[in-house]
Amino acid sequence: MGNNQKKKNKKGLKTIAIHHGKSYADETGCVMPPIFATSTFEHGNKANFDYTRSGNPNFSILENVLKGIENSNYCTVFSSGISAVTAIVSSLKSGDIILCESNLYGCTIRMFEKIFRKFGIQTSYFDFTNKEYIQQISKVKPSLIWLESPTNPLLKILNLKEICSEANSRKIPVVVDNTFCTAVIQKPLELGATLSLISTTKFINGHSDALGGAVITNDESWNNKMIFSQKSLGLNPSPFDCWLITRGLKTLPLRIAQQTENAHFIANELNSHKLIDQLIYPFNKNHPQFELAKSQMKIGGSMITLKLKLNKNDTFNFCKKLEYFSLAESLGGVESLICHPTTMSHASVDKEVKNTLGINDSLVRLSIGCEDVKDLLSDLLLALDSF
Repeated sequence: MGNNQKKKNKKGLKTIAIHHGKSYADETGCVMPPIFATSTFEHGNKANFDYTRSGNPNFSILENVLKGIENSNYCTVFSSGISAVTAIVSSLKSGDIILCESNLYGCTIRMFEKIFRKFGIQTSYFDFTNKEYIQQISKVKPSLIWLESPTNPLLKILNLKEICSEANSRKIPVVVDNTFCTAVIQKPLELGATLSLISTTKFINGHSDALGGAVITNDESWNNKMIFSQKSLGLNPSPFDCWLITRGLKTLPLRIAQQTENAHFIANELNSHKLIDQLIYPFNKNHPQFELAKSQMKIGGSMITLKLKLNKNDTFNFCKKLEYFSLAESLGGVESLICHPTTMSHASVDKEVKNTLGINDSLVRLSIGCEDVKDLLSDLLLALDSF
């Protein structure tokens, strides 16, 4: 071989997202894999599928793409983000304790407190931006540590590498809910996490038309637990939803780049508005963990939280006045959304806890979409200036 032979480039995120690999339909040469809308498979097939609850070509295709963008060994897909939460927690036993970041997604807290607590699984909450988390780990002796970064909806940034290093030294597995970032912005496994959890309903799919979740790991034993949970608890997604999410994933890097560019512009423009008490955005210099965010995240993402100088009724009226921001649950789609966490995403969290965290009636969460940024900014300013 000549000395001028070039080495094959390592595939980039855009390439991995678009080229999903095996389609399980080699005889047709299809570019986009079909929907394998079957509940059962004939015994002895080459791919060794038997029953869709325990595996389907559309599951495998999506899992392969997600593994690729996370640069991980294993991935298991589920019917929703909360199904992925269920799969992880159901692997614990009565008496186990989960040490959680104090600001988590409301439905995760509801799952812990209203469901699994009945089966003897305990939870303890702590502000992981506080350096005393090390003493808290020693005190609680958890079986699992559960984190989000950025958190929902306060967008706190946790030092994942530092926390995971401490947990790993004690052989405590760490879950990081990476829904707000995806692997485009940060990769929890590379920062030391045991499990990267993601609601594929959100940015991964990006079109608000399918539900899904996934758990990604490099730990074979945890992967086996996830496969077992998917099958035995019936947490599997539908082939159609996996097909939709695989299709949506192809534009993930492009969408996140545009959404982040829009969010960064809006955050800068709104930062000093007279009706905004506080604008929270990870790459805003006023963010208390700004330097950490810059070191841990590639870009700032497209989530912005506003603390308004308005009462509850006026806050709702502000939301309703917006033309391009629908008042709705969820996030991460191409369309912009606004959420009122205290009555929506975190409605199930005790009022006293919400007040302690700062999730009050004047707080709103923006999910910035791919629209023309000047239209989005004008929409927000017109609504704010009407008060």
